[in-house]
This record gives sequence, C-alpha cells and structure tokens, in this order.
Amino acid sequence: MDPGFTAEQDEIRRTLRELLHKRCGPGELRAALDAPTGHDPALWAALAEQLGLPGLALPERYGGVGCPRTDLALAAEETGRALAPTPLLATSVLAAPLILALGSEAQRARLLPPITDGTLTAALAVPAPALATALALTGPGGGDWAGGGRAGGVQARPAEGGWRLYGEAAQVLDGHSAGLLLVAAHTGGFVRSRTLLFLVAGDAPGVVRTRQTALDATRPQARVQLRHVTAELLGDEAADVPRALAEAGDFAAAFLACEAVGAAGRVLERTVDHLGQRVQFGRPIGSFQAVQHRLADVYVQLQAARSAAYYAAWAAGRTDGVPDGVPEGATGDAAERVGGLALAQGLEAQRLAASEGVQLHGGIGFTWEHEAHLYFKRAAGDELLFGPVHRLRAHAAERAALFTRTEVTV
Repeated sequence: MDPGFTAEQDEIRRTLRELLHKRCGPGELRAALDAPTGHDPALWAALAEQLGLPGLALPERYGGVGCPRTDLALAAEETGRALAPTPLLATSVLAAPLILALGSEAQRARLLPPITDGTLTAALAVPAPALATALALTGPGGGDWAGGGRAGGVQARPAEGGWRLYGEAAQVLDGHSAGLLLVAAHTGGFVRSRTLLFLVAGDAPGVVRTRQTALDATRPQARVQLRHVTAELLGDEAADVPRALAEAGDFAAAFLACEAVGAAGRVLERTVDHLGQRVQFGRPIGSFQAVQHRLADVYVQLQAARSAAYYAAWAAGRTDGVPDGVPEGATGDAAERVGGLALAQGLEAQRLAASEGVQLHGGIGFTWEHEAHLYFKRAAGDELLFGPVHRLRAHAAERAALFTRTEVTV
C-alpha cells in the first residue's frame, strides 16, 4: 500500500473543500435541512458540474469520471467535515454500485448517465431497521430481513408480465426526494424465498413517501409505502442480491469511515480554537493540563481512525477495473474485513470527538444555535443506522474466523 495521496486525489480533496467552504457554511446547512428535500439541490448541481462527484467512481462509458472507488471514499472526508447536505451516500454509494453490478446493459445505459450528471437521485429501500444487516455490516446479509415470506417488509409478485410490490420500508435515506427507488423485496414464497432488487420511479402510482423526523437531520430519512406498485426487476432473477449488497456494504463502510473521520477532525479543530480563546481564571482554558489530556485522547483516537479509514478506502479500490465496468467488489481478504473495522474505529472517534466537543465548549455547546449538536447527532445517528460499534467488530471477527481458527503446531 502506498500511504501517500496521488496528485489527482489531492486536487479532488482541495477543490471539494474550497467548494464546500463557499457553498456549505452554517447558514446554508441549516437552510438545507429545513428545505422539503432535506438537501441543497444547488450544491448538488455544483458538485456534479464542477467535480463530477456523483459519477466520480462510475465508468466513463456511462458518463462517469472513471476514478477508482478509493477517490470517492477519500472525498467523503471533506463532505463529513462540512456535514454536506447532499444525496451522495444514498445515490452514489448505495444505489449506483448496485445498478452497476446487477443491472442489465440497457438499465445501466438508461440510469447511470443521469446519476452521474446529478439530474437523477436514487435511494436504497430496505425494511427498517435492517439496513446494516442487508449490507452485511453487523451480521450475515442472507437472512430474512426482506420479509422472509412473513408479514412485514416488502413482497414482490409476478403480474402481467412484470412485477408488483406491496409493503413498507422505513429509514430510507433520501427516500422522500429520490427520483428512483431501489427496493429490496422478498419473492418466491416461503419454500423458494429469495430477495431481489426492483426499480421503482419515485412518483409511481401507489408509492406513498413520508419524510420522517430523524435524530440526525443531515441524513434525511423517509417511510416508503408500496401499494401494488408496478416495478422493474433489476437484472435477472438469477442475481446474487445478498452478495451484491454485501459488496456494496464493504465500500459503504470505507466511505462512512472516511466521512466520520472528517466530521471528528472538524469538531476537534473547532474545539481547540474555542479553548484557545475562552479565558477562565485569567488564562485560556486550553492551557490547563486536564483539558489538554482530554484533547490528546481525542487526537490519538482520531489518528488511529484516520489510518484505518485510509486503508479501508485503499482496500475497497483494489478490485476496480474489472472488464465492462462491473466492479468485482470487496471480495479479497483485506477488503472484505477491514471495512467494518474501519467504520467501527471511525464511529468511535466521531462519538468521542463530538461528546468532548459539546462538553469543552461549555454552556454554548449545548445551545441550538451552535453547530456542536449537529456533529453530536451525526455521531449518534450513524451508530443507529450502521452500527453499533460492538456489533461491527463482532461481525468482522466472525468473518475473519478470529475465534474459531484451529492453530497447527509443528
């Protein structure tokens, strides 16, 4: 592994930071959170036009930039710093890789170009609270989380030469505003049960979408109800959907780890700056040794998380470049296991930095007007959606057979 960044990666990160600094300040962020979409469409359009961010890791044949997925994961550190209100996670990290991996050539050619130019957003809809399980982050992804032939979840039935979906999915990231829904549904009855992915237009007849009140307003969520909705099967019925979701989860873990590191780093910077200005007992409170020890603990945790996140980003991009632009996914030893561990490390650092930031800001840190609470809610919300930390680590240990290997002595 080369621990340095390429010139192109440095340029992407620098340009993205400058753009977000200009277009995503505290005022713009709060205005976007209060908007019906939950994000800033103008910022999303600027990211698409100036950086090609939505299609950064998609092949050039579909209008993408053609960069390795590592570059997109590393860019997440900058979006995490600003808590950028965009549908990047839902569209480019969760939905687009699944379309690329499982979709037919006609589906890719129809859907990926508008995703890359920012005119189409997408969302992955799975029954709540099964997102982390479906992505194989906290447990095996091949269970009955999609409904299992029982009540709940989303059911799919063949009808009139196509498919019809009935059911409900909650906690769908950007599901209330996405132009395309990628719905995981159970089909085949109880005996031949399996999970398939279906394409549904966001405004299709029978789709009812309601924005939910989420702990973390920077990740807007929706409840999606499907009432006998006509749907298009993604790819074919032979597709190995659990495996594709697990591979998407490996990259999503690397992306989220980098994003958490960016948020934690920004909180630490703001806290250090505040402690250098706030005076108590005639001296800056940052000069007190007890305060310095707490900051040092955050810094050490952050640096460890950053190293793990960078390695996960590199590992996720190792298998790029498969013919026809179809990613093989994270199937190697390193790429398969390090994503969840890096995410656990990142979430832990983010939680520590956010909680210490709120406390060390004193009374102002608890106010609604200050941004500290937004970072604290991001830390708590990420663990609710993709964790918790102990389950991420436990599942990574199971995948690595850490506690079941038999040592051979010679």
